[in-house]
Amino acid sequence: MKRIICTVLGLACLNPLFAQEDQFSTVITPAFSPITWERLVDARNEPNNWLMYSGTLDSQRYSLLDQINTDNVDQLEMKWAYQIPVIDRAETVPLVVDGIMFITEAPSNVVAVDARTGREYWRYDHEMPDDLRICCGRNNRGVAILGETLFMSTLDAHLVAIDARTGNLLWDVEVAPYDSGYSKTAAPLIVKDKVVTGIAGGEFGIRGFIDAYDPATGELEWRQYVIPGPGEFGNDTWSDDSWKTGGAATWITGSYDPELNQIYWGTGNPGPDWNGDVRLGDNLYSDSVVALDGDTGELEWYFQFTPHDVHDYDSIQIPILADIEIDGEEVPAMLWANRNGFFYTLDRRNGQFLFGKPFASVTWAEGLDPVTGAPIRVPGMAPTYEGIMVSPPIVGATNWYSPGYSQDTGLFYVTSFDGEQEFFKRDEDYEEGERFTGGGGRYTQPMDAFHSAIRAIDPTTAEIEWEFPIMPRSSAGITTTAGGLVFTGSADGYFFALDAETGRELWNISLGRRVHAAPMTFSIDGEQYVTIASGNVVYTFGLDD
Repeated sequence: MKRIICTVLGLACLNPLFAQEDQFSTVITPAFSPITWERLVDARNEPNNWLMYSGTLDSQRYSLLDQINTDNVDQLEMKWAYQIPVIDRAETVPLVVDGIMFITEAPSNVVAVDARTGREYWRYDHEMPDDLRICCGRNNRGVAILGETLFMSTLDAHLVAIDARTGNLLWDVEVAPYDSGYSKTAAPLIVKDKVVTGIAGGEFGIRGFIDAYDPATGELEWRQYVIPGPGEFGNDTWSDDSWKTGGAATWITGSYDPELNQIYWGTGNPGPDWNGDVRLGDNLYSDSVVALDGDTGELEWYFQFTPHDVHDYDSIQIPILADIEIDGEEVPAMLWANRNGFFYTLDRRNGQFLFGKPFASVTWAEGLDPVTGAPIRVPGMAPTYEGIMVSPPIVGATNWYSPGYSQDTGLFYVTSFDGEQEFFKRDEDYEEGERFTGGGGRYTQPMDAFHSAIRAIDPTTAEIEWEFPIMPRSSAGITTTAGGLVFTGSADGYFFALDAETGRELWNISLGRRVHAAPMTFSIDGEQYVTIASGNVVYTFGLDD
């Protein structure tokens, strides 16, 4: 672990600093006000900072900052760039706390930099075993903060606490055994006095769960399995003992409603992914959103988007919470564009289905039941040994990358894809720590043969209001601002801004590498900045001086 270096050739640091001495060295660390739970609840009214992965507990990714707006966004210029030393794709969404930026790097490292200049203060490198079993890349998407402590998930399925002032490790707990296929890639979520976190590894026959830990000690406070065991409601939706290896990973960060005291978290595909013959039934609570009591973790309600999924349609999209008007009544809603191709508006108090429609190409189902929201399946669309063409493809109509919502337009924004793929199944026995997928998929056309777009959806009708085509398929997240802007990126390396009302492109810049993360925005001394990871670099932009 490196120590902090703050002065160069006698030049003073830009941020207020203090020194902490020990027997080995003097550590110079940035000063910031401790992050209390009250600050996290009120994070939107602190738009100078970006205090959690999705910006706010409701995950709208909407910022009140408006210095950068539709009139001047074309004047943006790069202010600094931070080169990530490990060569891998960056999926990080940094935090900014009082002028200090915390960036995670692959596979499970974190660095603190000056948010004005990108200059490094300290870094923490998590040592990894050599025999990791992971599905989909050496990723780390972000950290959480409470008090003066950062919390980070690691690829070897640990949760670590790091002193945000020094980068020193405070505690390190194993969440699950990595050699059984468990891993962790997502930013934790702070809920009151607990660190809430999910688990990855759904392609390895794990059993998904959501945990809460004591931030001071790392002690496990509660665990809620999202596959019910014997004697629990829903266990009979898994034939025989298939629940033991049923997947349903919880591999992206959830949301929280302080008034209802409910944690909302998406769950992944059942395992094996494409051969449902060995796990007959609806396979609760895979491909669902679960609502948990914020204190105890007990299940309060669930909504299953894709019962008995055989197409790998993980429901790990981040739930956006917004109060919207439906038939003259304000409804506390949950907005969800699902990997299965349907957009849903739910009542987040109880999970009641309000309405839903396709937002992308769908052939596996002809629609949703108007009362229950259950899919009306098209017969003959399950994977076969020979292969069957289905839309959406395995990557989904959308996926893990963050959607956005604007409080000004009332629109929901999502990166969407109208692709199709040939799905096939195979017979496969479970072996601990090995992939357990039961099939796969293949494209019969190149990816750029299909349509991809940023789509703006009216959550009160589920109608698409506008779309902005992007080619090829993007995997970038979205952030909206009070300046009337939608920020996002593309697979061919462009970072751009759209008019949130109309979808008209207002600005773009080529960064040269795929944007595989979501942007965020913050301000220092009244100057607004926008940050995005592209390829192996974190870029920060501001208005032309």
